[in-house]
Amino acid sequence: MSCQQYHHPKVSRRFAIQAGSISLLGLGMNHVSALQAAPIQKRYSTTGAQAKKVIYIFLSGGLAQQDSFDMKPDAPDDIRGDFNPISTATPGLQICEHLPELAKRSEQWSIVRSLTHKWNEHSQGHHIMLTGRTDVPTGFNPSAPKPTDYPAMAAIANTVTQPQNNLPPVAILPERLVHQSGRVIPGQFAGQMGEEANPWFIEAASFHRQSYGAFPEYAFDHQERKVDLTRKYEAPNLELPHGLAENRFVDRLKLVNSVTDQKRQLDKSAQTEQFDRYRQQAISLLTDPKVQFALDVTNAEEQIQERYGKNCFGWSLLMARRLVSAGVNMVQVNLGNDEAWDTHGNAFPHLKDNLFPPTDKALAALLDDLEASGELDETLIVMAGEFGRTPKISLLPSHYELPGRDHHGALQTVWFAGGGVRGGNVIGKSDKHGGYPVDNPKTPEHMAATIYDALGIPATAAWYDAENRPHQIYHGEPIHELF
Repeated sequence: MSCQQYHHPKVSRRFAIQAGSISLLGLGMNHVSALQAAPIQKRYSTTGAQAKKVIYIFLSGGLAQQDSFDMKPDAPDDIRGDFNPISTATPGLQICEHLPELAKRSEQWSIVRSLTHKWNEHSQGHHIMLTGRTDVPTGFNPSAPKPTDYPAMAAIANTVTQPQNNLPPVAILPERLVHQSGRVIPGQFAGQMGEEANPWFIEAASFHRQSYGAFPEYAFDHQERKVDLTRKYEAPNLELPHGLAENRFVDRLKLVNSVTDQKRQLDKSAQTEQFDRYRQQAISLLTDPKVQFALDVTNAEEQIQERYGKNCFGWSLLMARRLVSAGVNMVQVNLGNDEAWDTHGNAFPHLKDNLFPPTDKALAALLDDLEASGELDETLIVMAGEFGRTPKISLLPSHYELPGRDHHGALQTVWFAGGGVRGGNVIGKSDKHGGYPVDNPKTPEHMAATIYDALGIPATAAWYDAENRPHQIYHGEPIHELF
């Protein structure tokens, strides 16, 4: 069944405005009346969460819980791994020695050590942890997105939350999740809601088949092949396709001048053709200084870039911080392109040297900035992957020189901060090897409900398909113990 949002204004493709290759009029600029069952009129929270904004940090590939936030130092060597735990600022709470900045700030974050689902494959795991639905839909295709996929949490938030400051409600950066083979990973898009509900994809990083991690400083290849790891990170060029402009613009200055001319023409036409205000808002968005400032992070002040890290991870979290401050309700940050955290082999050197340092630094800077500005209490930060990793360490000698861990959907640790989250809090417990939850298990539905609740979406909310059939947004309770 192909579904779409009900009662949404229709917009001609020739008036679509894109950021990179994604239509800005697909961002939700015309999606302000999506809730029929329970319209959002004021702040709503069942948990008492203070958040109004969400930053969802997605670690594609799957972070090993035993090597990060749920270490097992007393386990046998083939389970405990190479790393040692260190104490945090919270008595009794220990995490990996290679996350020292987060350890210092433990009073600002909490962890759920018991999130579980039943899938061990990347595509299914992505779909589950990006949609907040444990089961995959009928006809699910792991090789490509389909219109029958469940809508991503980002698509739902994009559709049912109110846009602010003439900005799209949701953004995803710095790139779509694309497998090294070139196939696009399902679960990122609106699926059953229809393409017009897709969030804004900010394409700031060009696709690369073998370069993973926080390039250029921490670029690496999983199999240590001698390949070109060069990738470029830059603010996306905004353009006007589909008849609004005959040629591509070659530089930003020329773009601004062209957009200004187009805006004048459309404003004039609106007097007689009655273009809706959302189309005009989208045009205005292209020349808004707030947007240019938020996106152009590689030209930020040197001191700011040094604090976040002059790399893909640092720039992406800085961009996310600026976007939520400017008025975007939810930002999903894909921290590492597809499967950057897929540590089957060479796991410990890659985590130690390439993945943990830029993550620790950028996330600490994000916490510090939001705390200093007073925005941390209003911004829920969630960090998760599509699954965790197996307790037992293994080696695939045909691909890797050193060992790692395999996929493991049965358990992962999910990290939360801000938005009223009680710092230094540990929810749930895993077994002695970090393989399965033994206390207070949580599901992707609980995580998704926590995100929706933080955004002020009522628990009774629903979206309606083309046949006017309601689809509930919540499929579980928020994680009340966090707050």
